[in-house]
Amino acid sequence: MRGTQFAELSTFVAVAEEASFTKAAKRLGLSAATLSQTVRSLEEQLGVRLLNRTTRSVAPTEAGARMLSQLRPLLDDFDAALESINAFRDKPTGHLRLTVPPPVAKFVLAPVLARFLAQYPEITIDISVDTRLMDIVAGRYDAGIRRGESIARDMIAVRVTDDVRYCVAASPDYLARRGRPLKPADLHAHNCIRFRLAAGDFIPWEFVVDGKTVELEVGGSIVVNDTDLLLSAALEGIGVTHILEEYVQPLIADGSLVSLLSDYAKPPTEGFFLYYPSRRQTPAALRALIEFLRKERQANAKAQESRPQGKSTP
Repeated sequence: MRGTQFAELSTFVAVAEEASFTKAAKRLGLSAATLSQTVRSLEEQLGVRLLNRTTRSVAPTEAGARMLSQLRPLLDDFDAALESINAFRDKPTGHLRLTVPPPVAKFVLAPVLARFLAQYPEITIDISVDTRLMDIVAGRYDAGIRRGESIARDMIAVRVTDDVRYCVAASPDYLARRGRPLKPADLHAHNCIRFRLAAGDFIPWEFVVDGKTVELEVGGSIVVNDTDLLLSAALEGIGVTHILEEYVQPLIADGSLVSLLSDYAKPPTEGFFLYYPSRRQTPAALRALIEFLRKERQANAKAQESRPQGKSTP
């Protein structure tokens, strides 16, 4: 065991937790072949098989499961010890793994990543963009960003956006052919472009009718799981879209799309929050990102307040 390298133990833990050499390779930034060779070398040193491998799956043996349960706390302590050194650095350093939904990637992170990394050049970020609500502990993520209502109560959550609103819109060409819906129920006669989440369900089309929030079941000839494709379909006049307001604001402003049913729009709902486990020591790199996003949100709010309001025309 004295000859066993720490890197080999870390590799075994990654493969066992991911139940896949391919996924573990992505996590560690190495090739699957390198990981397979490393684990095989570790098994030869220990004289015991740690993983059962088939063409479709990887799972710990009984010996591997016992070793994993004992190694994981040790590696966590090792990471915490290394992280404590960050307090003595002028600039935080480290590797951050984040899981975020597409709107956050586009509207929150993409505009600021260059400035954040320029300010903290010793931090590296691995961002996974997914509509699924990920278990950040099981997935070994440092943090996630999701809608506030979907975050577990045992997580620490920090708001990174204002409340969000959904908007219904269609192209002028589509409305010229099919007419304009005047109330939510009219959508039953329209071709609605629906967005399917990774879990299989649809983003609900919700409206306020007679003071009550109602969810409308709509249908149409196209279902997508990609926002760019959804917007392209709407711009091409295929049908009516229902999407976060941020995506369509510039398209409505330039006349490419027309806002619909605004009198029935559901009030803004809780926006996006960055969340992370409360029982873990917060990495310095994560603290730096949280503070950066907090200041960015404050600056955006001040910019909006100072922006001149449009004058109404007689």
